[in-house]
Amino acid sequence: MRVIVVGGGVVGTMHAWHAVERGHEVVQIEREAEARGASLRNFGLVWVGGRAAGEELEVALRARELWEGIGGRVPDLGFRASGSLTPVCTERELAVAEEVLTRPEAAARGHKFLSADETRALNPALRGELLGALYCERDAQVEPRTAQRALRAELAKSGRYTFLGGREVREVVGENAVRDDHGDVHRGDSVVLCTGAWLGGLVRELAPELPVRRVRLQMMQTEPLGETLTTSVADADSFRYYPAYAGGSLDALNAEQPQPGIAAAHKMQLLVVQRQGGGLTIGDTHEYEHPFNFDVVEEPYEHVKQVAERLLGRPLPKIRHRWAGVYAQCTETGRVVHREQVREGAWLVTGPGGRGMTCSPAIAEQTADELGW
Repeated sequence: MRVIVVGGGVVGTMHAWHAVERGHEVVQIEREAEARGASLRNFGLVWVGGRAAGEELEVALRARELWEGIGGRVPDLGFRASGSLTPVCTERELAVAEEVLTRPEAAARGHKFLSADETRALNPALRGELLGALYCERDAQVEPRTAQRALRAELAKSGRYTFLGGREVREVVGENAVRDDHGDVHRGDSVVLCTGAWLGGLVRELAPELPVRRVRLQMMQTEPLGETLTTSVADADSFRYYPAYAGGSLDALNAEQPQPGIAAAHKMQLLVVQRQGGGLTIGDTHEYEHPFNFDVVEEPYEHVKQVAERLLGRPLPKIRHRWAGVYAQCTETGRVVHREQVREGAWLVTGPGGRGMTCSPAIAEQTADELGW
């Protein structure tokens, strides 16, 4: 079988991965020379702890298993089974963590509550004042800025993989074929469009009622920390934004300990991940209203900096980079992904939202199973 994959981000590359793994030939087409969208502008988190119970958690757990297997074969992915810690600093935050531990899926996520001393023993970089932390053993991380390149290098070893960068697909031609902006037609047995947040142009023509929206976020990167952050770290505001934590204790937290104004206005949580070079990726914000601002706003950066410093008990290293990114999210946010046949032999796969890096291996596996690759 010959599979045409449109899109060079993590969702597209994982579709290419599964097709090659099943013995097929793949042509992957990317409109940029290399992917430059949300697949690079994220934390690189394989984030199981906050996923909604049911299908979303099942997909995340399967993806976590696949990531570990792929990471063993592709060391340059930088896969690390680091787990995550969400420190709690108030009794209301502690109550949310304790309620999460009572749920039937807590063991599958690897959820445990650690005392303050146990938290610091696991991650000595957390020197701030805290009551303890919710630990998720199944969380992991990869290096987002190099992951696609590493995966493509491994795919190329098969002799059945071709990457075509700098080509924008303009048209689906007949059955199982696309035409790019060079005028070349690429034919296969299946076409999968994994276009990420690119929802205009051809995508709008193929799926004018697409139930997907775009979401913008801001993040930043520091100089090396000078010590090891042994886990990824979230703050208790993440309880407010991930579905796994919904419940009576969260309702009480929101009522009695509302977010600070700047955090609420920008729908913020703190996530901190250490890159292999020692720097910290820190964020993030959420913006839903179009048109998006073209500039980045300083106040949210200052907020996450203060929260991170409070948990670390020390000043952050110098900020090296600040950036914004946009991803595509299903408007029915409980859906993991939108998968739609848009023409004979052509499917559109988009809208995983902030789950894209976490769930992409399992999303692509599901596509491969459904299409009979």
